[in-house]
Amino acid sequence: MYIKYFKRIFDFCGAFLLLLLASPLLVVVTLWLSIANSGRPFFFQPRPGKDEKIFKIIKFKTMTDKRDSKGVLLPDDQRLTAAGNWVRKLSIDEFPQMINVLIGDMSLIGPRPLLIEYLPLYSEEQQRRHNVRPGITGWAQVNGRNAVDWKKKFKMDVWYVDHGSFLLDLNILFLTVKKVLLSEGISGEGVVTMEKFKGNL
Repeated sequence: MYIKYFKRIFDFCGAFLLLLLASPLLVVVTLWLSIANSGRPFFFQPRPGKDEKIFKIIKFKTMTDKRDSKGVLLPDDQRLTAAGNWVRKLSIDEFPQMINVLIGDMSLIGPRPLLIEYLPLYSEEQQRRHNVRPGITGWAQVNGRNAVDWKKKFKMDVWYVDHGSFLLDLNILFLTVKKVLLSEGISGEGVVTMEKFKGNL
């Protein structure tokens, strides 16, 4: 009942309120990242949403577009700016996704929207993560975030699809705040974010 009828209202009201309260901070961060990224504070990328419908996710841009002599992007840790590192540690880079929530592409809580290139790699069970709107935070994020391997992460995503409820969403929001304050699980082992998913799990 909640997932089907009331979650969208909860998402819209929550995203609107959070954007309103955080607007002074977001203006400062936008200006800071504009300087750090040569006038490009935002990052747009197509991602699969509910029922694998493609939308453009909005994030603060935390890395430059620096490339090597062959035109290949440098590793993440070499492109992450000082401003971007600070913004990422506080998870402020995710805040523009509130706009995605307002227009209905995303939810506050749900499986994180991953890269389009992963779609052919999912098992039938893993594909079920797209039965709900993707979220800014989710069950996998509060249980390890990027420090959790892909197999465990997908299991938690599907578990949320089957057990989503208002009380669970409130619990995830509370645990998300705790994770952000403690800066836990931001990076995978040996990388700035998370190693790419290669399938075959």
